[in-house]
Amino acid sequence: MIRSVACIIVASFVAVALQLYNATTFLPFSEWVSSGLAGDELTTKQIIFYYSLLPRGAIALVAGAMLGLAGALFQQIFRNPIADSSTLGISAGSQLAIVSATLFAPTLVDEARISVALVGGALAASAVFYLGWRRRFDPVAMVIAGMLVSITASAVAAALTISQGEYLMSLVTWNGGSLSQQDWAPSIHLALALAAALVVALVLARPLQLLSLDNQFAGALGVNVVHVRVAAAALGVSVSALVSAEVGLVGFVGLAAPHIARGCGVRGARVMLVSSTVAGGLLLWICDGFVQVAASSIGENFPTGAITGMLGGPLLLWLLPRIRYATPIRDASGQQIVGNASCHLLLTAGACVSFIAIASLFVAREQHGWFLLSIADLRQVLPMRWPRIVAAVAAGGLLGISGAVLQRLTSNPLAGPEVLGVSGGAGIGFAVVLTLLATPTQADIFLGSVIGAAITTIIVIAYGGRRRLEPERLLLAGVATSSLTSAILGALLAIGDQRSWQILNWLAGSGASVEASAALSLVGISAAVLSCVLLISRWLMLLPLGVSLNTALGVPLRSARMLAIGLAALSTGAASLLVGPLSFIGLLAPHIAARAGFSKARNQVIASFVFGSALMLGADLGARNLTFPYELPLGLFAALIGAPYLAYLVTRRV
Repeated sequence: MIRSVACIIVASFVAVALQLYNATTFLPFSEWVSSGLAGDELTTKQIIFYYSLLPRGAIALVAGAMLGLAGALFQQIFRNPIADSSTLGISAGSQLAIVSATLFAPTLVDEARISVALVGGALAASAVFYLGWRRRFDPVAMVIAGMLVSITASAVAAALTISQGEYLMSLVTWNGGSLSQQDWAPSIHLALALAAALVVALVLARPLQLLSLDNQFAGALGVNVVHVRVAAAALGVSVSALVSAEVGLVGFVGLAAPHIARGCGVRGARVMLVSSTVAGGLLLWICDGFVQVAASSIGENFPTGAITGMLGGPLLLWLLPRIRYATPIRDASGQQIVGNASCHLLLTAGACVSFIAIASLFVAREQHGWFLLSIADLRQVLPMRWPRIVAAVAAGGLLGISGAVLQRLTSNPLAGPEVLGVSGGAGIGFAVVLTLLATPTQADIFLGSVIGAAITTIIVIAYGGRRRLEPERLLLAGVATSSLTSAILGALLAIGDQRSWQILNWLAGSGASVEASAALSLVGISAAVLSCVLLISRWLMLLPLGVSLNTALGVPLRSARMLAIGLAALSTGAASLLVGPLSFIGLLAPHIAARAGFSKARNQVIASFVFGSALMLGADLGARNLTFPYELPLGLFAALIGAPYLAYLVTRRV
């Protein structure tokens, strides 16, 4: 108890010191109260001080406290140390609801913003809880399902945001979790909600304490397990949605706060709820204080939510070895896929690629509906269409190859360049090149993306090998890495300069501006990568069999792994320049190939290339036509298919 009080005192001192520093830097102490107390007219700086700077500190404290309380509730009811509103997809669901209402029913946002956020968060939570129930609320499956619901919701929200340019920058900034305020009303509203939620949480504290021991034991003592869980979950969802409605996405504060409380020696449900609330408030207040210090020093004002999102990746990686889980995830069906498909099936898939390519050339849409281009019209649009079609074929094939290599390299049928954070690493490399070079060439951007993808792949695989993580935990390590890269990109995106627009365009992924030279370069890269992967197909066949057997068969493990990582990074980096980080083609294509019976490494790689090309071509056709006159981002459109499919795979009963 003494240690926890000491931690609170120290954290409070740091938070108050940062607040005072930022306040005195903006407005000298002598001017804080002189004009205001005398009743004289306030200066512009005093108005900003009273109605923006001080409310910002208040809402950081209150919003962080609410997220800490929600995180403690979720971790208690699911006995899951990595549960919070971010990892369970609740914040993203609220975000999607707010964005949709802002674009299509703005009056609804003005009149019932909180209700909109509650509905969105509740729907996302219902999806995650249902998927988690199918796997007995297994911690790993719960968080992966939550992350995938979050990715799907974020992809839809991003697509809607990009399609409505007039709302773009305001929505991007809000999505980042900006704590900027104009008056005291949001702080007061959240403070009243926090007080009420804390009272309800303390009422639920004793049954929650019994639930943490055993469901049957709690039931024997008269606790209605279902009712308590539903009530606590509803409270957590409501609290999280309220914060999202007021300040946008603030990531991973609810994940960190309970662990900070435990690290300070707190035990027991009642004390944990209160301590997590205090820890969350102080954590977000301190983070926002540092954000303001950085803004005054370097002139860049990052959204606080994007900065707190950077806590999530390292914290998840630290918690991974401590997670207990019930049932391992094997493959898509819980059964091993055997057999080998014939060449006829592969030829059929190739014919499908050709059919979709022809449809992409001739099918068009206008205000009155769909139609086929005439030969004369085709001659006019051909110079614009053939590069994007060729680029889509090459990029989809590259992602299919990358997914097949990573799945065999990690012995994990749920691995893919998007899921393991490899695509996010390519994005970091992309952003670094934009930051360091004034006028980067396409070759510079390509090299940066490949290096970023390679570094991320090495980190995830090295971490998994050092910790001896099972495939499921390695998958979660990739999700953690992806969360970290997404937070970094989100912080850069919120700056609002030319670099932000370039990053936004990359995140969206579009084939509309692909030039003939870029398309042909992708074709050359895909041909080279496919040839190299086929040359090491024997190694890829043996790598999943384990270290001992590979050593006995004379496989140079270090060289084989590094070469496989390099080829996967090259494939991902090249393809990501076209489709961005979110497509899930790299996950879907190898799965389709495996379930079609292509079990040998060489055959699966070729089939993954073909199926990846078909999926990307179909996504390009849909992204270009389904929301006419707007064109949806290519990568985000493909992600809308891939993320739900991965959630389905992860949460199937075995």
